[in-house]
Amino acid sequence: MHTESSEPRAVDSSSLERAIVLQLLRDDHDQRWSREELRTELDADAIAVESALRRLHGEGVLCLAEEEVRASPAARRLDELGLISI
Repeated sequence: MHTESSEPRAVDSSSLERAIVLQLLRDDHDQRWSREELRTELDADAIAVESALRRLHGEGVLCLAEEEVRASPAARRLDELGLISI
């Protein structure tokens, strides 16, 4: 019998960063995400998500506000040009 753990999945940092960027670029969600929405959607540890957000922000991939996160204009443009894909 398979049971699902209530613990967040372990994800390496590159995979988590990739998943965050793809979530932020989704067409079926508002451009702004809360940190909690991202953590819940990705089923990831809050500390790992926060660390990934800081790295991505430092590289200019996303913009951070108090509780909101959104893709940077550069990331959005790359997505529009079809340069970001799964």
